[in-house]
Amino acid sequence: LLFVNAFIGFIEEARAESALDALKQTLALKAKAWRNGQFVEVDTAELVPGDVIGLRLGDIIPADARLLGISVTGGETEGTLAIDQSALTGESLPVEKKKGDTVYSSSIVKQGQMLAVVTKTGSNTFIGRAANLISITVEQGHFQKIVNAIGNFLILITVVLVSIIFFYQMVVFRNTPKGNIFEVLGHVLVLTIAAIPVGLPTVLSVTMAVGAKQLAAKKVIVKRLTAVEEMASVSVLCSDKTGTLTLNELTFDEPYLCNGYSKNDILLYSYLSAEPGANDPIEFAVRTAAERDLEILQNRLHQHEVPGYKVTAFVPFNPATKMTNATVVNLNTNEVFKVAKGAPQVIIRLVGGDDAAVRAVNALAIRGLRALGVARTYPDNPDTYKLVGMISLLDPPRPDSAETIRRCNHYGVEVKMITGDQLIIAKEVAHRLGMNRVILDANHLVDPNKSEEEVTQHCERADGFAQVIPEHKYRVVELLQKRGLLVGMTGDGVNDAPALKKANVGIAVHGCTDAARSAADIVLLAPGLSTIVDGIMTSRAIFQRMRSYALYRITST
Repeated sequence: LLFVNAFIGFIEEARAESALDALKQTLALKAKAWRNGQFVEVDTAELVPGDVIGLRLGDIIPADARLLGISVTGGETEGTLAIDQSALTGESLPVEKKKGDTVYSSSIVKQGQMLAVVTKTGSNTFIGRAANLISITVEQGHFQKIVNAIGNFLILITVVLVSIIFFYQMVVFRNTPKGNIFEVLGHVLVLTIAAIPVGLPTVLSVTMAVGAKQLAAKKVIVKRLTAVEEMASVSVLCSDKTGTLTLNELTFDEPYLCNGYSKNDILLYSYLSAEPGANDPIEFAVRTAAERDLEILQNRLHQHEVPGYKVTAFVPFNPATKMTNATVVNLNTNEVFKVAKGAPQVIIRLVGGDDAAVRAVNALAIRGLRALGVARTYPDNPDTYKLVGMISLLDPPRPDSAETIRRCNHYGVEVKMITGDQLIIAKEVAHRLGMNRVILDANHLVDPNKSEEEVTQHCERADGFAQVIPEHKYRVVELLQKRGLLVGMTGDGVNDAPALKKANVGIAVHGCTDAARSAADIVLLAPGLSTIVDGIMTSRAIFQRMRSYALYRITST
């Protein structure tokens, strides 16, 4: 049994190492640095703060760096970089970065090119700190504590009873064969061996192994056996928003429409001014909504044509103009008109101002919805744009998320939403999920002006946290655990790995990165939260079996 336990301990240590290895895989291996008056390719490990590096489309950023606003060719540029930080923050949309902004190691350049000066390398980088958090998270599990408590309790009872029996036999049977010290010690030894539950950990492990097989049938893969028991005891479930509570895809929400236009009109004009085949999530959301709702776009012979219309000229999205523009011919009337789609402020300026539209955009922004303006010209006045309306876009909740949260609450598990998104977006999603809107800005967790006790109380009361970075997730788990709560944490990105390791039960959700999968105790094979509820119910049934056996051992002792 000791050998078995030692072997299991070795496997756990190896898993912690694999989590770190998976993190390392996301890092860039080579970088283009300015050395001796020219760009040379160097190993990332050789970069030092102060090095000037070139960042181009598709590059993995090799270190934390500050953008210089100078193009790779040497000229000054007013452009921006589109950076995919999904591996760090978990948010799906690329982030616009301009001169003076910081870009983080292991994020990917999706658009643009610029020089940057290295500010931090290695373990000092944003992602390096995540690796450090994983390496310092080594704690005794809840199951181990329970087994130790049962074992210590039984040993204590055994020692007390055996002592009583030993002294009783020595006194009552003194000067008789039964009072012989070796005879008495023989009896005592047999009782001691029988009473101490040597087989308890093994029986509980076998019970959990059988339970793990049952959970696998429900698309819940258990990587660490003791997580079965811990999942049954979870009282707080911290869930990632993007991709777990929501679908992780922008979709068309209710639009703002100007007089005389319908939802179908704004969808049609949006589609005509959308770049065909573009990989941009906003363009994809517009095209998907139009193809689903517009009758003329269904059953087409050619997927890139709009029956009754022909696009004769198209200007794709440009960071300088912040809009797309299409020249369109109505094939039925031969009328030519233009359609523009872009940032709300740009389109409102294009149509010469519209106070009602400004108020509508502000109302959408307050609810955390992304807005896009749509305007068109008319043949009698081809240079004057008229506003059609504002498209609103949102990453919507999964169809089963609200019901899953309700079931969790019914079973005594409180769900807290955790997101890297802005506070207003988090509040809107929480409202749609039927949660309260008590969402904390994550910077509150590390506020030096507040006491540990005050921050812990706010953390307990909150329904979620917004603008979260890896340290914040780790801090949430730490504060809740100090309150004696058993915490489950779901996650999918590199940014989630430290918190998954720290939590009593780390749950890597469907479609997660290798780093998250390595750090987690449980891996979900189906999307959404609903499988977690199935897992909790099955775990509780397994826990009852283990409890029954433990009680039997105590009573028999």
